[in-house]
Amino acid sequence: MFIPGFLISIVTFPGVIVHEIAHQFFCRVFRVAVVDVCYFRVGNPAGYVIHETPKNLWHQLFIAIGPFIINTVLGAIIAFPAAMKYHFSSMGILDGLLMWVGISIAMHSFPSSGDAKSIWNATKQAPFLVKTVSFPLVGLIYLGAMGSFFWLDLAYGVVVSNFIPDLLVKALL
Repeated sequence: MFIPGFLISIVTFPGVIVHEIAHQFFCRVFRVAVVDVCYFRVGNPAGYVIHETPKNLWHQLFIAIGPFIINTVLGAIIAFPAAMKYHFSSMGILDGLLMWVGISIAMHSFPSSGDAKSIWNATKQAPFLVKTVSFPLVGLIYLGAMGSFFWLDLAYGVVVSNFIPDLLVKALL
């Protein structure tokens, strides 16, 4: 089923916003100047962070994959209470809202193809060790971007928001 990207962005806008905040957060952590930020807009891209080129290649790598870390963790945490109610009792309106926000944040975890391109460009002249880490990562990012056509991002959001909390509860009990 084909749904235009701008509609998906509108429905999952919390995830777009957190994705851009994650990029900006890692820019701040590594003291990389941010030139412009758009947290959300109807268009392509749905948001962006324009920053100076980091002097350290590892910083570039973390800025690019920052949303994968932040969105995954935050999506799971936000959806956790709703996921527990789903598994142990009935869900209410607030639980549905928490689950929607958790899924929408988690489904925007994947770095964009623009992030992959920035890693690729930054590591062309890098030492061999950096290339061995970054080139496979760039390939995975592009695969994730292509997988969004097959709803891989939504599947990831559902898994993070539903099954990770379930696994945590089972591990604690």
